[in-house]
Amino acid sequence: MRNEIIIKDTHRGLWYEDGKLLRVLEAGRYEIHKPMLNPLARRPKVEVTLVDMRERELTIKGQEILTSDKVAIRVSILVQFRVMDPKAAIHVVANYEERLYSDVQLAARRSLASMSLEEILTNRNRLSEDILRDVKESAAGYGVAIVRADVKDLVFPGNLQEIMNRVLAAERMSQVQLVEARSRAEAQKVDAQAKAETARIEGEGKALAERLAAQNQAEVHRIQTEADIEALRRREASAAAYSTHPALLRLQELQTLRELSQIANARIYIGFDKHMLEDGDSK
Repeated sequence: MRNEIIIKDTHRGLWYEDGKLLRVLEAGRYEIHKPMLNPLARRPKVEVTLVDMRERELTIKGQEILTSDKVAIRVSILVQFRVMDPKAAIHVVANYEERLYSDVQLAARRSLASMSLEEILTNRNRLSEDILRDVKESAAGYGVAIVRADVKDLVFPGNLQEIMNRVLAAERMSQVQLVEARSRAEAQKVDAQAKAETARIEGEGKALAERLAAQNQAEVHRIQTEADIEALRRREASAAAYSTHPALLRLQELQTLRELSQIANARIYIGFDKHMLEDGDSK
């Protein structure tokens, strides 16, 4: 019966014969001992070491670090990594996970010790960037790639925790007050804009009404002027007709006398020549 080994796609295998690495096995089925033509010949001792190639997580727990502003905090860091070179991961260091733990721990300490408490709270991305920058090259040397490193937990001293809670509460209150102030300012701005728009519309309406009134008055004046001119033209035409035909004027006089005779209180004064009156008296 022949011995065999199956390597899954999530792993790689290191094939050793008599302690010497001969090849790296991809996923598949492999025979460890093949039939030998000479039964008395010595078989080499075969060993296969499996290396997990999947992305994994490593938690750096409870690291107490003094920040640049002398505040002692305890921090836990979550690191995601994967093996890229199984041969280097097994051969370069004794235990690549323990080595990665130490490298990330030291890098995190250097990074956090250079940051103030406020920077740690407001810019956690810097920690990930610092760790990746500090550990990426050295980890690649033993076949490991760091995907990301983030602050998982931050624990403050008791009195500092209380102060931080008060600060956070004050910040929240300030934010609420700022939002309310902005809302009031925006409401006042909208109200002022509405009033200005109303005043503008009223002013435009008043100006339009005044313009229409002026136009109407000008039109009335124009019509009245045209009527007066027409009346003068008619009088001028009548005067010309009476001058040309005196009989028409006489007829007009007779018509006027007839109309006056129908009024009881009407008086008619007829002018006489002075000489005619003197001759009448002498007679």
